[in-house]
Amino acid sequence: MSEHAKLELLTLRDWLRFAVSRFQEAGLFFGHGSADAFDEAAYLCLHSLHLPPDRLDPFLDARLLPSEREKLANLIVRRTHERIPAAYLTHEAWLQGYRFYVDERVIVPRSFLAPLILERLHPWLAEPDSVRRVLDLCTGSACLAILLAQAFPDATVDATDLSVGALEVARRNVAEYQLQDRLHLFQGDLFAPLGEARYDLIVANPPYVNAESVAALPAEYRHEPALALGSGQDGLDATRIILRCAPQHLNPGGVLVVEIGHNRAALEAAFPLLDFTWPQIEDAEDTVFVLTREQFVTAL
Repeated sequence: MSEHAKLELLTLRDWLRFAVSRFQEAGLFFGHGSADAFDEAAYLCLHSLHLPPDRLDPFLDARLLPSEREKLANLIVRRTHERIPAAYLTHEAWLQGYRFYVDERVIVPRSFLAPLILERLHPWLAEPDSVRRVLDLCTGSACLAILLAQAFPDATVDATDLSVGALEVARRNVAEYQLQDRLHLFQGDLFAPLGEARYDLIVANPPYVNAESVAALPAEYRHEPALALGSGQDGLDATRIILRCAPQHLNPGGVLVVEIGHNRAALEAAFPLLDFTWPQIEDAEDTVFVLTREQFVTAL
């Protein structure tokens, strides 16, 4: 970005227009929290200026200081030329109104499980107040584990991840929410570090992108850890392990909830004896399944 352009762009309105134009011109992909170029530009402008993320209008005609213009110009250039997701540029992501620290050691939080968790898995959990032990598999930034701790305040939450780096990010978020006494992190592959522990609720957002889709991912997604995205040829390698092991880790009446992307047909073909329930989720139909421990016992 030229020095002349920085001098010509004076107000927040000027910079917002400029950012939207550059993002549109570059053909950026928006799938990490923003719906389009305008939302992304507004978010980056407000964040860089330390302004409230939901109050744009009162500041539109405010003039920017040279140091502020320099900082915002750098963000726009990096977002446009390097295709870095905005969440990695700002080191924050929002999920259901909760803020989380993120960097390139974890995928950007965007799970369809989040609203179900905050609704306490109604109606699949018959007695949510009786939930005492919860497990979050493939926790990443610990965003879902933290939401689980918020939704089930009387429960202990365990969370596992294979990535040491991801767990470093998770610890930061757990500390931010002051949940160290109730939320415990374990390094290892899925259930491996948990021994024979049993849970009332198991939630998982495992890698589920199939090989064909991994090869076609936009540049923005290639900044995310590959370990957290792809899962074999059909995207179900991790889910197969979860289904094989979950019955041994569920208490009577326990519930398993897993996000699998657009793999419903492949999953049902691979496990024809399991009677999956598919919650109706806005803009995400057939992406999350629910199974009770009793359904496992009947099928197996």
